[in-house]
Amino acid sequence: MAYASRIINHSRKLKHVSTLLRREHAVAVRGFSNSTQPSLTGREDIFKARLNYSPVERISKCSASNVPMSSGISTMSTKLSSRMTGPTIFKEYISSQMLSGRGFSSSSDLPPHQEIGMPSLSPTMTEGNIARWLKKEGDKVAPGEVLCEVETDKATVEMECMEEGYLAKIVKEEGAKEIQVGEVIAITVEEEEDIQKFKDYTPSSNAGPAAPEAKPAPSPPKEEKVEKVEKPASAPEAKSSKPSSVSSGDRIFASPLARKLAEDNSVPLSSIEGTGPEGRIVKADVEEFLASRGKETTAKPSKGTDSKVPALDYVDIPHSQIRKITASRLAFSKQTIPHYYLTVDTCVDKMMSLRSQLNSFQEASGGKRISVNDLVIKAAALALRKVPQCNSSWTDEYIRQFSNVNINVAVQTENGLYVPVVKDADKKGLSTIGEEVRFLAQKAKENSLKPEDYEGGTFTVSNLGGPFGIKQFCAVINPPQAAILAIGSAEKRVVPGSGPDQFNFSSYMSVTLSCDHRVIDGAIGAEWLKAFKGYIETPESMLL
Repeated sequence: MAYASRIINHSRKLKHVSTLLRREHAVAVRGFSNSTQPSLTGREDIFKARLNYSPVERISKCSASNVPMSSGISTMSTKLSSRMTGPTIFKEYISSQMLSGRGFSSSSDLPPHQEIGMPSLSPTMTEGNIARWLKKEGDKVAPGEVLCEVETDKATVEMECMEEGYLAKIVKEEGAKEIQVGEVIAITVEEEEDIQKFKDYTPSSNAGPAAPEAKPAPSPPKEEKVEKVEKPASAPEAKSSKPSSVSSGDRIFASPLARKLAEDNSVPLSSIEGTGPEGRIVKADVEEFLASRGKETTAKPSKGTDSKVPALDYVDIPHSQIRKITASRLAFSKQTIPHYYLTVDTCVDKMMSLRSQLNSFQEASGGKRISVNDLVIKAAALALRKVPQCNSSWTDEYIRQFSNVNINVAVQTENGLYVPVVKDADKKGLSTIGEEVRFLAQKAKENSLKPEDYEGGTFTVSNLGGPFGIKQFCAVINPPQAAILAIGSAEKRVVPGSGPDQFNFSSYMSVTLSCDHRVIDGAIGAEWLKAFKGYIETPESMLL
């Protein structure tokens, strides 16, 4: 009798087996929603636990489980096959950098949808800006079509759609700045009639970043009780300095970044009105307060100052993404890399003569002229092949010495400093190097470089001599590289002749090698400069 009862019970559960298996498969592939997202380790354990069930047990668990089915996470960058096993699916999931959430609503007002997040389009990217949308709300989208252009920390990159559907909602409009990686920027749906249902939709994931900061909120009452017991005399003073609009009890709620910014500028939090969740003070509130205080100071000079002295007139220029990353990387370089500098003067008479001859051939054949910078890049690449210790990078465990010689070339644009890369420069001819440098420089000026155009460099060349006439300078190393070469201008000098009273004129160019002393010892850096000088002063050897 008990056996028959169990069969009847399982028969009821298997009545909708296809639906349950389809939902169970969707959960296994897409993971959990952003709002109930566990840690990666925890999620992997959940996957392992779920995949150990037999089919009937998994159906039973699913039917009795309290796991919400409102939304989930699916990868955009790869198509997942239904044949994949659980561990394979999880591996593909955690390796993906472009994520989107797919919703499964229990309400008729919220049909299945996909939340498209800000992707990580470069290794150093933590936030991005929306340059422009190429699709508008209501448009049909297909895999491979460009949705929008994203301004990353290094360039403007096209973001492609990975699934077919309709663009129902643009969450982040054109010009939106400082969007964190993973933050929702758009909503897509599968059916065209579902578009209108997302007209006023606000994704819950937008509030996600603030949630971890708000977790400590329940703890202040306990801290207050301790303070009142241990230091009852100081409690009235603490109360008098706290506002009621942004506080709970005696504590002001503010994000750590806002507290640090206020502390650095000696601004009491009690004088700032918070606009974050539940009156929380965020970074933007402090910045707005500082800006308004600056305007008041300019408009109303203090009593101790001479009113006849005119106020300073200034314009605040917002940081671009490339400016932010340049500042961050160069500050990191100077603070963590032990720089030292080696300078040598090279005679460029023979190199200039060879350049003239080569340009005559180029003009006769309709080719582009070869620049001094092209010859410098070629000489640097060959010197790196001869002294490979300088073609290296430092890590905490080892020094990585590269086989490829990829030369980054510093290019200054209106948007900032870019360093596109000429790959395998030691194996390329002068005309090829010149064509690539011109092409990449133009893309940099148009702000259209792609990650493959600037990633993978092993050495950098910066030339301020030819374009600007700078005689000599010391460049900052571009991490994780170990060296950078600074090229100065060429100038004529008087040099001794063959006789005691004879003299000649020659052109000399100053070059300075900045080295990471952790990777390149002084003698190795000097050896590299010797090899470089040899190629510059005997340029025919570069053609062999």
